[in-house]
Amino acid sequence: MKFVAITSCPTGIAHTYMAAEALEMTAKEMGINIKVETQGSVGAENQLTQEDIREARVVIIAADTNVSKERFAGKTIIEVGVKDAIKDPKGLIQKAIDIKVENINISEQVSEIKEEKKAEKKGPYKHLMTGVSYMIPFVAAGGILIAISFAFGILAFKEPGTIAAALMQIGGGSAFALMYPILAGFIAFSIADRPGLVPGMVGGMLATSLSAGFLGAMAAGFLAGYTIVFLKKIIKMPKSLAGLMPVIILPVLSSLIVGLVMVFVIGKPVGAINVAMAKYLTNLSGANSALLGIIIGLMMAFDMGGPVNKAAYAFGVGTLVAGQTSMVMAAVMAAGITPPLGIALATVIAKKKFTSEQREAGKAVWALGAAFITEGAIPFAAADPLKIIPSVMVGAAVTGSLSMVFKAAIAVPHGGIFILLIPNAVTNVGAYILSIVVGTVITALMILLLKKDIIVKEVN
Repeated sequence: MKFVAITSCPTGIAHTYMAAEALEMTAKEMGINIKVETQGSVGAENQLTQEDIREARVVIIAADTNVSKERFAGKTIIEVGVKDAIKDPKGLIQKAIDIKVENINISEQVSEIKEEKKAEKKGPYKHLMTGVSYMIPFVAAGGILIAISFAFGILAFKEPGTIAAALMQIGGGSAFALMYPILAGFIAFSIADRPGLVPGMVGGMLATSLSAGFLGAMAAGFLAGYTIVFLKKIIKMPKSLAGLMPVIILPVLSSLIVGLVMVFVIGKPVGAINVAMAKYLTNLSGANSALLGIIIGLMMAFDMGGPVNKAAYAFGVGTLVAGQTSMVMAAVMAAGITPPLGIALATVIAKKKFTSEQREAGKAVWALGAAFITEGAIPFAAADPLKIIPSVMVGAAVTGSLSMVFKAAIAVPHGGIFILLIPNAVTNVGAYILSIVVGTVITALMILLLKKDIIVKEVN
């Protein structure tokens, strides 16, 4: 018996591969042959061939993004969220085993798939996450190159002709500068396919030049996508001129509309909000900064890579400016590091509360936490959500609060504790490390207090 599967999460980083690994390991234990294609941030890997699909009894799609199903016409398909494959891979495979495979009318299924595809494109969250997933590599590359330039001195990049200046130009002036155009362009792409890229990126560039930041770029992306959808509906061209639509008519009209709205309607008000927010964040101190840090920590740990976590991360990225550091981004990263590190520590100091498999998995979670992959905590949270989730939220809230109170700041949007190796990438580095350590210990102690021993559970 053979199955094929596809896993895909909005950012294409952790959930995608965790779901694939869970399905593969469980299938091996059950004596089932399965091939899993991952559609991650680097593109499709371990791609399914037509022979794989033809031999498969059932197709499993565990995804939170739009996955094309045309190639599976005629096959029985099971669709679930990516987290379902992580939480209960055995149940999902058993469902595939038990499901009744029927003779499917291929033409009818193709029509249904097309209708589903149209319906899927209406999800604003999926559109936003598509933009974010394409944006993150640019932000990470640019941010880390900026941080490396600081290794030559915090202001060394101001000296023309130096390596530091070149790194700042590459990271800040190029890769980092593409952050908002890429975000807006691929939000529009998710809504309207390729025609959305031009007005989306134009709107993103205007968001940058008008200081409208993340919010402005997000608005530009949605505006561009839905403008293309609207123009396609109202403009009807004879077949002889249809080739002009994607090359001239749609790009020109949509860019004009999006550009005018950004310049005269959205840009200035959102830019003013961003400037006011930047001043407020810069002047935060005492109770105000502590409260913001608590909120950031709670959001980062609540769903560990889900929409709430991504909203906090996007907010943090929006506070980063090329050549400058951000206290908010520092709190976001610290609070994202803490949950997996706290769980990993708990598997060491409270061994009786975890199975042997979980203790073994805890060794890998150290590395995931260190690399700022909050999703490493998910398998443990899925196994005991009422104990683990409150524990990691408390620990992350403490970390976020301390990071803000200590006024620790970073210039890098990703990298975890490894950015500490880059000189000048983190300000107030000792206090920043302390905030992470304290939150990690508190997380582990909370788990120690709340979680029961596995032996007690088995006896009951």
